Amino acid sequence: MVATVIFDVDGVLAETEEHHRQAFNRAFADFGLAWIWDVPLYRDLLKVTGGKERILHYAVRHPGLAADYATTIVADLHRRKTEIYTGMVATGAVILRPGIAEFLDNAISRGVELGIATTTSALNVEALLGSALGADWRRIFPVVASGDMAPRKKPAPDIYILAMGRFMRSPGQCVAVEDSRNGVRAARAAGLRVIGVRSQFCSDDDLSDASMQLPDCTGLSLELLEALPA
Repeated sequence: MVATVIFDVDGVLAETEEHHRQAFNRAFADFGLAWIWDVPLYRDLLKVTGGKERILHYAVRHPGLAADYATTIVADLHRRKTEIYTGMVATGAVILRPGIAEFLDNAISRGVELGIATTTSALNVEALLGSALGADWRRIFPVVASGDMAPRKKPAPDIYILAMGRFMRSPGQCVAVEDSRNGVRAARAAGLRVIGVRSQFCSDDDLSDASMQLPDCTGLSLELLEALPA
């Protein structure tokens, strides 16, 4: 029996990545950096999990930028980017993906626990879910494992191990929902069954390690999760 469903956030609960991309670019401009992450580049950079890690990965490889300077501005850049992104989300610019609200309602009505395991920051999660689900969103998602709460980012299993520990659940009682190769690998490494759903920015990711793949979130159901192979 599936007791707990643990969701990734970006690309799963909502198609957020284009808003993240715009926020990164606005933060770069605010810092006087002539960096522009276009869509193809950002798709590639998403292979690096974590916003600060993504900035550093790009910065230290950028021609003409000293590595020591790149390292020192990462935290400030990421802080500014988060301010911009959460401001965008607060306006209602990002909504849940089709099928998600219905799944959450059904799960709650049947006593299934819902949690979050994401590499995005807690501030980003709070902004999105507060806007999309209202002030009592923590009643829906009582466990949120996010950002820097785990020592290693996906594809390491740490964030899922943390979430399961807070639920006091075993891997066999949980199912993860992910849209990226790194996310699927993280959940599988933690021993969970995984539903892989396609998203706009990770549409070409290899999700073959998932227990099952879906083209979007409209097909999510508790019956489907119960039927997943081990």
